[in-house]
Amino acid sequence: MLGYSLAFSAGATAATWALVSPRFAGSLALGALLEAVNFRALFGYWRGALLGGGRLGFAAFGSFGLRFLVLGALIWASLALGAHPVGLLIGLSLVVPAVLIAAWRARPAPSAGAPALDPEDPSWDAWNPWLAREREPADDKDES
Repeated sequence: MLGYSLAFSAGATAATWALVSPRFAGSLALGALLEAVNFRALFGYWRGALLGGGRLGFAAFGSFGLRFLVLGALIWASLALGAHPVGLLIGLSLVVPAVLIAAWRARPAPSAGAPALDPEDPSWDAWNPWLAREREPADDKDES
């Protein structure tokens, strides 16, 4: 996942250096660095908490909140020192497509033998796709 984030960050920084300005590119790179360190800390925290290798307690949750305070202080300091706000925001946001692509690539393979309803099955009419559950009788009255 961090490899995707690094690739997106490097590509975006190079493109903005050439197309926008060096200040914008530097702010984007700084935002990408901040998000990489922040995400690495978040990943380590939850890996330890969920897999049992870390500590759970007030100190652990305090360090979780402390991460936000440090990130906020670094963002404030960056803006105070002249970082471009939009470049910083884009750099901080580049982790999102990287996480989505990494999750998509790590999904389980679809099973060809999985049971499926026939498209003409009447039970499809009882399903509410907006709520991802079966329709309640009150829902049927609202539609008519």
